[in-house]
Amino acid sequence: MEHVPPPAEELALLDHELARLDARRSQLLVRRAWLVSVLAQPAVRPAVPPFTAPSGPPAPVRSSVPFAAPFGSPAAPAGPRSAQNVLLTLGGLLLAIAAIAFTLVSWGQMGIGGRSAVLTAVTVAALCAPAVLLRRGLPSTAESLAALASVLMVLDAYALHGVAVPEAGGPGFAAVASAVLAVLWGAYGLLLGRLRLPLPLAVVTAQLPLLLWAWSAGAGATVFGWALLATAALDCAIAVWGKGVAVRVTACVCCWATGLPGLLVGLGQSVSADSVSGAVAPGLLLLAGAAVAVAGAWRAPAGLAVAAGAVAGLSGVAAVGGVPGAGVAWGWSVPLYLLCGVVLLAAVRVPLPRPIGKGLLWASSAVTAGSVLAAVPPVGLSLAGTVSQAARVWAGVPEGGVRGASGTEAMAWSAMASAPVVLLAVAALSGAAYRSWASWLRVAGPVVAPRTAWRGAAGADAVALGWAGFTALPAVLGLSYAAAVSVQAVLVVGVFAVAVRELRRGSNGVGQTALVCGLLGAVSVGMLSLATETATYAVFTVLLVVFGAAAVVLGGAGVPAARALPRLPAAQAARAAGVLRMAQAVPACGAVVCGMVLARAVGASWGLAGYRAAPVMLVVTLVTVLLGARLRGRPSALPVELTGAVAGVVAVGMAVPDRPFLALVLSLCGVLAAGTAVRAERRPVAGYLATALFVLAAWLRLSASGVSAPEAYTLPVTVPALAVGVLRRHRDPEASSWTAYGAGLAATLLPSLFAAWADPYWVRPLLLGAAALVITLAGARLRLQALLLLGGAVLALDAVHELAPYVVQVVGALPRWLPPAFAGVLLLVVGATYEQRLRDARRLKDTLGRMR
Repeated sequence: MEHVPPPAEELALLDHELARLDARRSQLLVRRAWLVSVLAQPAVRPAVPPFTAPSGPPAPVRSSVPFAAPFGSPAAPAGPRSAQNVLLTLGGLLLAIAAIAFTLVSWGQMGIGGRSAVLTAVTVAALCAPAVLLRRGLPSTAESLAALASVLMVLDAYALHGVAVPEAGGPGFAAVASAVLAVLWGAYGLLLGRLRLPLPLAVVTAQLPLLLWAWSAGAGATVFGWALLATAALDCAIAVWGKGVAVRVTACVCCWATGLPGLLVGLGQSVSADSVSGAVAPGLLLLAGAAVAVAGAWRAPAGLAVAAGAVAGLSGVAAVGGVPGAGVAWGWSVPLYLLCGVVLLAAVRVPLPRPIGKGLLWASSAVTAGSVLAAVPPVGLSLAGTVSQAARVWAGVPEGGVRGASGTEAMAWSAMASAPVVLLAVAALSGAAYRSWASWLRVAGPVVAPRTAWRGAAGADAVALGWAGFTALPAVLGLSYAAAVSVQAVLVVGVFAVAVRELRRGSNGVGQTALVCGLLGAVSVGMLSLATETATYAVFTVLLVVFGAAAVVLGGAGVPAARALPRLPAAQAARAAGVLRMAQAVPACGAVVCGMVLARAVGASWGLAGYRAAPVMLVVTLVTVLLGARLRGRPSALPVELTGAVAGVVAVGMAVPDRPFLALVLSLCGVLAAGTAVRAERRPVAGYLATALFVLAAWLRLSASGVSAPEAYTLPVTVPALAVGVLRRHRDPEASSWTAYGAGLAATLLPSLFAAWADPYWVRPLLLGAAALVITLAGARLRLQALLLLGGAVLALDAVHELAPYVVQVVGALPRWLPPAFAGVLLLVVGATYEQRLRDARRLKDTLGRMR
């Protein structure tokens, strides 16, 4: 290889270029240092020639030129004002330290007069110094000395208590002292308006007097609440009319810190009151708190105004609802609070600022949500209690009515009697908003701007809460078992009617909610009906009809929602189509499940043993196969067939205790799978499934008959099957070897393998191994995947069976550490050649994939 230019010349060029770059970097660093020094002294700006980049080689750097001033040159000397500030600050701090040291060291040697004189002198000096310092333009030093003066004033108050009035009580004297200090610091801050510390400190100190006074007087909780509320009112006034941002922010924080505990005290007293008269005083406290909140929110920023409006609304509801609520049981006080919360909705028509009205609406919503949460437990008990009937199927009508059926007789239902009232009332309000949405928009327009999704949420709430209220009603009223089952069944019918109607209209949110509630109600009433035979037949027949009707109506070709999908945006249309498919499939699957329960009930009514009732269960699978053919192309077709397949699995599980009957059930399942495989879209799965079921049924039948030589029965099937496979491959060379030979080979190899594993002699395993070896070699030679894999698997398992006793003997004779050591070495070898093994595995996979 030749260098152009020569290496020596190229090296010289590189050295010259590197030297030029180093010189350029030095110039830029020097220029930067000079610019930093100029910015540090803006008053002095010496004229310098403009900075231009040199075009030729770098000139030598000269320190006499400002551009080339050495890096890190000293800045201009500090001005006289800066030096004066530093000196005065240090002097003030040293004076304060000296005064404190003198007080600490010499205090015990001085009398009362001397002590008072020292404290007074130091405090007066500290209070007067900031005024002088502010006139001299030293605000930072003045702030420091003002803070020191504040501390000294607290010490003066403590000394005054210990020397002048030692007999005064601590909390009472602290209340007076804090009030005086708050006034003094406020006056001091107003006098020296440039100080930022005294006024916020006065606001913070003003939080203490009333609380300390209540403490010293040994007042009760209500008095403490009034003290907190009065302090919060003072803070609110300061936050509205105070001077300076710092004062207003401090007062606002203090207002929330004192007002909320005061309202909580009133709420606790109102809730715990045992009579109407006892709830009046806490109610007045809560109303006063609401008034303070509204007054503060009137001139507050938007966010704080909304929060204050919410607090005012909650306080008003607690005050008004707590008075009559104290005269009734706690369960019935919830509807009273709910009524007050509903009345609070009238705030949308009151001429209040919009943020306050929005806060009141939030308060009303919070009260409504809290009332609903308080009414939820009876619903949960009613739903979960029905599960206990699964352990008492057809045990007869339970004692204690529906409460006995759900195992909740010991529950305090009297305390939950108001739950249905609350749920149904809120459901009625939500339903009214859903039906009259345009009117509600006109009314609430000045306060809130409702979104379109809110209407769907209101409708969904109405459906869910109405269903929950009627679900809890039988247990709350203590109805009889028959009445409760009837009410729950009628409720399921009504909810499904709502679901179908709303889904047909395209109201997906309401329709989905109704569909979910209907499913939960169907499960609940279905479990409840298991107590008696008659109730089981009646309820599941009704459910079968309801589910079937819903599936038919929703699956109709004329569903308006389906016709409206093309007019929707793409994403919304996709979601609506998914909801519609789900709505069509769920009731259809529910009808199949009801059919399964009825089939099992028929078998039990006929007195059939579990395994003998399995064919009855297969009737459900047969119906789903026929329905699948009828519903071809519909969204509900595949879910219905899969649910029917579950019924077939249940039938197989029922027949497991009796092998001959199990073989019969598997044969019937194979017939149904073969019937399904007639349809082209189900053939790839159903065809293989039918073959496997027939073969498995044949094996079980032979095993149940005590046949010890299954080859006599399987070879007559294998030979013609392989002949048919050869003809198939001859006509269609691209046909898979599994399709042509898989079923025929498995019909003999697999039963023979099971028989060989149970055979104590050597003839059968030898013959089976020889046949499997021939099949394996033929598969490798002819490149047929089915022959290679089936023959290889059978050969390997047969060899394992024959060699297992000898392997066990050898392993027993070896030291115990040798097998783990061998396994470790094997893992190390595989790990060291992992990439090669991975490539080998990929090649093997590709080779198998290329086979037919």
